Amino acid sequence: MTRRTAEVRLDALLSTACEVIVERGLANTRTSDVATAAGVSQALVFYHFATKENLLARAFAYAAQQDLDRLDAVVQSTATPLEKLKKILRLYVPQGRSKSWAMWIDGWSESLRTPELEKVSRRLDLRWKEALTEVISEGVDAGMFKCEEPAGAAWRILALIDGLAVQVTVHDRVISRRQLSEWIRLTAAREVGLEPAQLV
Repeated sequence: MTRRTAEVRLDALLSTACEVIVERGLANTRTSDVATAAGVSQALVFYHFATKENLLARAFAYAAQQDLDRLDAVVQSTATPLEKLKKILRLYVPQGRSKSWAMWIDGWSESLRTPELEKVSRRLDLRWKEALTEVISEGVDAGMFKCEEPAGAAWRILALIDGLAVQVTVHDRVISRRQLSEWIRLTAAREVGLEPAQLV
């Protein structure tokens, strides 16, 4: 097997692992489930991932990295801080029956018992907070936002979204998507000294 073939196969395995995890949950996913779904031997799965814990952590990181790539594109763009803030909020808020959010919630839960997964989820979670802090600071420097503590504002905004995302992902029809969006706009606007209508 060439290195390139191994890399392609690794990418396919991670993608398949994500699909299996969304369907079965992190705790119920076995390496044999991933091997079967990918149409490969379990030995090949262990060739790439020495343990089940490593497979789950890397699959979680693989799924989250796609969102982080979109986040980085927003942060590095030439858009105004206000436009960046609106785009980050749209990226972070769950849309429809979000597989990404289902995986995040499952990942947080499993992180209580799996140190390898906890390290990955913490690193990825902190990247969102760092990016939002950067955008809020940029807006303050440009005179567009009023915020004395950008890092605290970023944590509070994302903590609210995290909590609401759990509700709409786990509990069907507890709150409407419209209410979710309104609360997020209201909170984010207060944190950076804007009117909620400016975040539409």
